[in-house]
Amino acid sequence: MYRLDPRYGPAPGTVMAAGWPAVAAHLPRTPRTVAVEGPPSVDFTRLAARLAEHHGAPVRTLDVRAHHAPPATVRRRTDDGTGDPYYRRLATNPLSDFFDELPGPPPPSTGLLLVHGPGASLVPHDVLWYADVPKRHAEAAVAAGTGRNLGLPGEPPDLRRLFYTDWPVLDRHRDALAPRVDAWLDVQDPGRPVLLDGDGLRATLAALARRPVRTRPYFNSTPWGGHWAQRELGFNPQARNTALGYELIAPEAGVLVGTGPDLQAEVPFQLLCALHPQEVLGAEAHARFGTSFPIRFDYLDTVGGGNLSVHCHPREAYMRERFGWPYTQHESYYVTLGGPGARVFLGLREDADAELFRKQVEKSAKDGVPMDPEDHVQTFPADRGRLFLIPAGTPHASGAGNVVLEISATPYLYSLRFYDWLRPDADGRPRPLPYEHGLANLDTERRGTAVARDLVQEPRVLRSGPGRREELLGALPEMFYEVRRWCLDAGAVADDDTAGRFHVLNVVEGAGVELRTAAGDRHPLAGAETLTVPAAVGPYRIAALDGPARVVKALVRPAAGAGRP
Repeated sequence: MYRLDPRYGPAPGTVMAAGWPAVAAHLPRTPRTVAVEGPPSVDFTRLAARLAEHHGAPVRTLDVRAHHAPPATVRRRTDDGTGDPYYRRLATNPLSDFFDELPGPPPPSTGLLLVHGPGASLVPHDVLWYADVPKRHAEAAVAAGTGRNLGLPGEPPDLRRLFYTDWPVLDRHRDALAPRVDAWLDVQDPGRPVLLDGDGLRATLAALARRPVRTRPYFNSTPWGGHWAQRELGFNPQARNTALGYELIAPEAGVLVGTGPDLQAEVPFQLLCALHPQEVLGAEAHARFGTSFPIRFDYLDTVGGGNLSVHCHPREAYMRERFGWPYTQHESYYVTLGGPGARVFLGLREDADAELFRKQVEKSAKDGVPMDPEDHVQTFPADRGRLFLIPAGTPHASGAGNVVLEISATPYLYSLRFYDWLRPDADGRPRPLPYEHGLANLDTERRGTAVARDLVQEPRVLRSGPGRREELLGALPEMFYEVRRWCLDAGAVADDDTAGRFHVLNVVEGAGVELRTAAGDRHPLAGAETLTVPAAVGPYRIAALDGPARVVKALVRPAAGAGRP
C-alpha cells in the first residue's frame, strides 16, 4: 500500500521532544545566548513567545528581522539585472547581504538571550537551533498572499523572489550551519513543535546516507490537474485536483525522522547531500554536481484534467548564463497510466515552419487567439510503459488522461511555455507565457522521423536471468542520466549494484518489491512509490512481492571516457 508518510527511526541516543513545554526544557539553564535560525516562513514571534513562556527563567528576546537593511537596499542588492517578468537568476548572495549592520548584544548575565529570525546565527551565540517549515508550506503561504519574503517585511509576497532569491540564499546558509546546529526544530504544526537534537540529527543522516531512503511525497493543484492521486493514492481528497506529485524533488523534499506520527520531524533531503555527498551521490556525481542531487522523480496527473502547456526547457548554455543553474532541465516521461486516446506531444513535425510557429505563439499570447499545437508539434500515443526522452529545447506536453512519471534532471522551475490553451489560472487570470525564452531555446533541428527514432526508443535488454530482465529504456549523449527498467516475475529476485552511482527506483507496475542490501537493510517499496538508493549502498537485491513487478531505475551516466556496467 502506498505510504503517505514514510518514516525512519532516529539513530540510537537521539533526543526528541514534542510540544512547547518539552521543547523549551532543552534550552540551557545557565546564562547563554541562544540563536534560533530559520526561514521567514517560521512564525518567529510566536516561537520566541512560547519558548520564553515555558522556559521558567528570565528570557530576553532579540528579533534580527528588525535589523534587516531597508527594503530598497535589499531589492538593490538582490537585483539580478535582467528585468525578466517571469524568472530571476538564482541568487548568489550571502545572508549577510540582507543586513547593513548586525546587532552585537552583550552576553546575558542572567537568564537567556534568545536571538531569533533569518540571520540569527550571524549574531555571536553560544547555542544554535534551526527552526524550519517545509517549503511546500512556504510556497502555499506566499501564493495565498499570507507569506513573506526574506528581508521585505510588510510587502506583498512574491513567488519569483521565493524560488530564485530566498531559497538559494537560505539553503546555502542552512547547509553551512548543519555541521554545528545544536537542535533542529520542526514547527510546521505551530501548536506542537518537534525537536531533534543536533548530534542525533547528524547521526541519523549519516545512517540514512548509507541505506535506501524514501522522501515524504505530496501533490499540489494546478489548472490542468487530474484526480488519479486523489482516488488511487489518497492525496488531498478535498483539493481541487492533484496535479504535480513531488516524489523526489531534492530542493524541496523532506525525510521524516521519528518513532511515530506523534513524534516525528521533517528534515530536508538536501541535508543528506550536504553532509554526505560522497555517500549519497557517489564520487563522480559529487565531482560533477557538487551537493546538488541531480535527478528528480515526480508525477504529472491529468486523469480527468487537461493537457499540460506546450513548452520546452532551457538549453545548457542558456540555463547557465541566463538563470545561473550549472546544469539544465533534461526530462523524460514514463507513462504509468494512459487513458483511451491519450497522447504525448513531443518534438516538431517534419514540415513545421518555425517562423509561423513563432507568429502564432505571439498572436495567441498577445491577442488571445487560439492555435492548434498539432500544426507544429507531433503527438504519440501515451501507451503504458513507454518512455519519451525530452532533451532541453524540445517542445512537449503530457496530454489529458495520463499519469506520467517524470524522470528528469533536478532543475524544475523553468517551464518555458509556448501555449497554454488560453487557460486561466486558479484566480481567473491568464497564466504567464514566457514564450520569448521558449523561442530562444527551441530545438528546430531534431524533427519528424528523427524525433521518433531518438526520443521514443525501443527497450533494449541489458541482462536477464530466470524470471527477470533489465532493459535500457532510453539514453542520449546530451542527457547525463539514463532510464532502465527491471521486469520481474512473481517471486523473482534481481541482483543489482550501485557501483559508486546512486540509483532512483519507482515501482511502475505491480503491488511492490522489497530491497535487500548487502549490509542487511530491508526496505519495502509499494506500487507508485519512489526510493533513493545512495551510492554507498553497493550491492542490493530487488525481490518481487505478491506477483510480477516492473521497477524503473534512473542513474547518472558515466562521464565521457569512463567505463559503464
